[in-house]
Parts: sequence; C-alpha cells; structure tokens
Amino acid sequence: MASTKLQRTFSAEGDNIYKWTYSFWVKRGTLGGDQAMAAAYYSATYEARIYFRGTNQLEVYDYWNGSYTLQKKTNRLFRDTSAWYHIVVSNDNTQASADDRTKIYVNGVQETSFAINTQFPQNQRNSFNNDYTKYFGSYGSGDYLDGSMSHIHFIDGIAYAPTEFGETDSTTGEWKIKTNVSVTYGTNGFFILKDGNSVTDQSGNSNNFTVGGGTLTKTEDNPSNVFATLNPLDNYYTNATFSNGNTACTTQVAAYSAVMSNLGMSEGKYYCEIKVTDIGDGYTRLGIKGRSPTSNTDGLGGTRNSFAYEASAGNKLDDVGNDVAYGDSYGANDIIGIAIDLDNNYIYFSKNGTWQNSGVPTSGSSGTGAAYAITTPESGYWFFSGSDASNSANSENSYQFNFGNGYFGTTAVSSAGTNASNNGIFEYDVPTGYTALSTKGLNL
Repeated sequence: MASTKLQRTFSAEGDNIYKWTYSFWVKRGTLGGDQAMAAAYYSATYEARIYFRGTNQLEVYDYWNGSYTLQKKTNRLFRDTSAWYHIVVSNDNTQASADDRTKIYVNGVQETSFAINTQFPQNQRNSFNNDYTKYFGSYGSGDYLDGSMSHIHFIDGIAYAPTEFGETDSTTGEWKIKTNVSVTYGTNGFFILKDGNSVTDQSGNSNNFTVGGGTLTKTEDNPSNVFATLNPLDNYYTNATFSNGNTACTTQVAAYSAVMSNLGMSEGKYYCEIKVTDIGDGYTRLGIKGRSPTSNTDGLGGTRNSFAYEASAGNKLDDVGNDVAYGDSYGANDIIGIAIDLDNNYIYFSKNGTWQNSGVPTSGSSGTGAAYAITTPESGYWFFSGSDASNSANSENSYQFNFGNGYFGTTAVSSAGTNASNNGIFEYDVPTGYTALSTKGLNL
C-alpha cells in the first residue's frame, strides 16, 4: 500500500456519532515516517487519524474545529515488520469516566501507557463517525502506509471489545483472527478486505470503497498465515533499501553483506523464487545463509554458514571458498528457484524452472544433482538470502523475492505452477513435498 489509498464519502453521520469501533489487522513494511492506517477527513480543521508516527508510536487523534479533542499516543514502539498487529479502537463518548471513552487494543491487550493521553470530553462530537470521507492507507493526500491491511471493520453505533474480532489460541496462547465475526454494523458500518483485496463491503450495507490512488495488490500473507519477507531490521552492514512489503530490495554499491529472510528454517522442505532485476556487474549470488554468532557482515559463498549460485558464470560457491562450475549463468529478469531439503540436508537451484545440474529435489536421501550437501549452521537455522560480491561502481543489485505471495514486486506471476502443499503461489512448479516459508509451512 506504499502509494495506495482506499476511500468512501458518507452522505450522513452515523447512527450514534458518539459510539463506534475500528478493527483491522496491519503488517508494517518500512519503519519511520508518519503512516496513516485509517482516517476521516473533511478539512484541515476537521479530521482524524489512526496512524504510526515517524517515531514508530501508535497515535489516535481527532482534530475538531482546529484543536485536538482526542490525542492518544503510546509510549510503546511498533517496530516488528514480520508480524501482523490487530488494532482495535473502541469509542463511547457518553461514558462518565474519561478513561472509558476511547480505548486502544493491540492483539487483544488494552494500551495503558501513553506519551500523550488527551481523552474526548463527554458527549463530544467527533470526526470518526461523521459524514466525512473515510480513508485507509493514507489520510487522503499523503502519509501513505507502507505495509498490508486485512479484515477492516467499522462499527457505527456500538463500542465493541476486541474479543468480537479476535481470540486467544488455546494451544499457543497467541492472539488470532476470528474470520467469522458476528456484530451489528449500523448504517455506516462496513467490512472490507475480508479475503484478498476486495473493497466490496461484506457487512451487507453495500458501503463499498474505491481505490483512490495507487494499486491494491492481493497478498497471500495474512493474519492466519504469515509469509517470510526480507528482514529490514538486519540491515546495518548491507545498507539496502526495501520495498513492496519487504519482498524487494536494492543493495548498495560495495556492499558484500547479504539480505536475509526474516523466518529461518531448521527442518522440513522449503521453496522460494527470486527475480534479479538489476544484475550489476554479474557477481550476484543467491542462496542460503546461517547466522554466525561472531559475524553477520559477510555475503554468500566463500564465507562461513553460506551456499550460493552466482550469476556471472553460473558457478556454485560453498562455505569454505570453493568456487566451481555448476549450471547456467543468469541475468536480469531470470527467475532463480531455491529448494532446501532439511530432512536430508541438500540444496538445489533452478533457472526459469529448470533444475541445474539435472537436480532432482524429490530424490530424498540420494540428493541427485544437488548443488550441495549441507550441514546445520552454527545458529541452527538457515535463511533464504541474496548478496553481491563486488565493490565496483556497478555492483548494485536489485532483487524481488517471491516467498509464496505470488508476486515479484508488484507484478503477479504470469502462470502459476503447481503446488501440492497448497501453501503459496509461485511461477514454476513447486517440487512435491516442499512448501512456502510461512508460519503455516513451518507447521506442516
């Protein structure tokens, strides 16, 4: 949603302007910079927002007639780009106690520690349930959200608790989504982004939204199945720039360090695809990397805890510096597949759907045509990774990782391959027994 906004203008204020509830799930992409998730806007002196501040605090405010009648900014920082947050703002301005009027919940827990805590006056009219234009992903003309949103509910006339929209998993103890919600929406209530990127209201009110700018992209990543992304927090040495919900990145000139997935693998069989859109001077390396307890500054191949397939000559590189002939060279817009079998400890690479070295990822313990037999890294976990191995002025690389969302950047796969696991969408056939790197995949 980095330049995307959803919008709808309502013709009248809500059934009860003093009572309303927002509930939605959000996954952050990049940090920093004000990023609006929800907003209501009439003019510069009448508007309201639910947003992440540039300081990564969560703030809810209503700016009414030129002054803040509500402003609640958390002390807590929201810097996790790997998980979905469930945010509920429940409001009832008729309450006698100020602390009972506007309540903010994150993953089912009420926020109680605030850097700013200005509550609505009792029976204060407000922007959120008025006849203003409602926005998601922006406040209307800026502060775009870099991330994803799902299951957006707005309730007109009732202040609901978060337990109407989520619940605690009895096995894991984690907060999880309720996909079948039973609430009374009220006249101006709505439910959008229920499944995929539909802005058609699912509440029965026909309060449909439109895409007011940008492109609304469907993602397989959702609150019930969190897919891997690249890890923008692990970027001190790489100094890469990330985009598209941290599935794409550009490394900097003279950066040897690797970008890595935010989910690691210790057992099972996993598959991902990578399109290199800027190959630099050809020393692009794609593969896997394990965290080192002493250093994570190194790139792929020729360094401890890493195995790679290089673009320029199609060579493979192991963790002790061996650089030998392996497969075809690859260039810009080729799609490299990586299959890692951690039940038998082998790694395989494909180019545009063809397994290199006549590899057979389904060969099990024989490891037919595998690039390498691998051992457990020092950290115990492998991560999908990409890097370059040059410090020339033309060494910049750009990658687009498809961890199963079905997209390279903002472009959908052209013709999805088969996937027996039914977990993830890829350009080419996923070897039988392999799955996408996601929370569901890790628990298959």
